[in-house]
Amino acid sequence: MHRVFVVDDHPVMRRGFQFLMEAEPDLEFCGEAASTEEALTLVPDADPDLVLADIALGGLNGLEFVKRLGALRPHIPVLVISLHDESHYADRALRAGARGYVMKDSDDRDILDAIRRILTGGFAFSDAVQQQLFLARQGRTASPASPIDSLSDRELELFHHIGRGLTTAEVARAMHISPKTVETHRTNVREKLGATTTAELVRRAVLWVQEQDAARAPTA
Repeated sequence: MHRVFVVDDHPVMRRGFQFLMEAEPDLEFCGEAASTEEALTLVPDADPDLVLADIALGGLNGLEFVKRLGALRPHIPVLVISLHDESHYADRALRAGARGYVMKDSDDRDILDAIRRILTGGFAFSDAVQQQLFLARQGRTASPASPIDSLSDRELELFHHIGRGLTTAEVARAMHISPKTVETHRTNVREKLGATTTAELVRRAVLWVQEQDAARAPTA
């Protein structure tokens, strides 16, 4: 019996994953958390065989969670499951230490297959992501890279917060950094994206967040 711990800030999603695990004879739901901080406290005592974690835990803190858990409990593999476009985040999740990345709208069988693949020592990424990672390793890309891909994880997190309309003080609190560091990150993001003004940066961030939300919206 393999024990799975779920980290997701939506109670409905946690219940859904719990029911999914309980229907499988080889999997056991061993605990849950709604935030990175809570998960880092509870996971060591739960001692799971795998952690299933959303990437959007208060912004993009799921990536930071994967890194911190890897430092705390390197033997526990993490499968990231998210509504965020895998083309932007799967490689980041892998670099953070995750063993797989699955979209939340995937079929239940695909999610279970990914869990079992990781539990047996493998990795779980879609064919499209595997091709993207392979081409990147070969120094090639399947399509022109987005400027967004040049941002660090923390810069992308800040870009996300800007697109959500957060003020400098609110971003600082959300990211647990000083307002001065927020300004430094914002300047770096502007330069990397070629935004000449703060207003242009905000406009691009808002449009990007709207595109992400539209991609996640259920279709009729």
